Amino acid sequence: MKIMIVEDEALLALELEMEVEAAGHEVVGTAASRCAALEIVDQTGPQFAFVDVHLSDGPSGIDIGRHLASTGIPFVFVTGNVKRIPDDFAGAIGAIEKPYTMNGLQNALTYLTARVSGLQPSTPPPGLILAE
Repeated sequence: MKIMIVEDEALLALELEMEVEAAGHEVVGTAASRCAALEIVDQTGPQFAFVDVHLSDGPSGIDIGRHLASTGIPFVFVTGNVKRIPDDFAGAIGAIEKPYTMNGLQNALTYLTARVSGLQPSTPPPGLILAE
């Protein structure tokens, strides 16, 4: 799966990228701001995205999420404050709360990959909050 990462903390973005690639996926771009994220969407057409809510240019992750939802790209928010996510989750499948463990992230990625592929995985792993 071609995955985009929207995260303004460089170390977290790098760790997430390494985990995504270790799981056999391709990271098509990493963005720290709204403009950079929209450019990656237009240029690479990701199949999935991890989106931080608060970026270097403010709480623009919600805007990015709404754009992804409008183009049919599934995504999850990755955030330290799930209360910042709107009630409708801005079209996200769900959210992963920071700080997360690498094992928790791997389990979430396995679940999300199955779900995006059209399978109906049973129970979401702990640490993955699904939108209603």
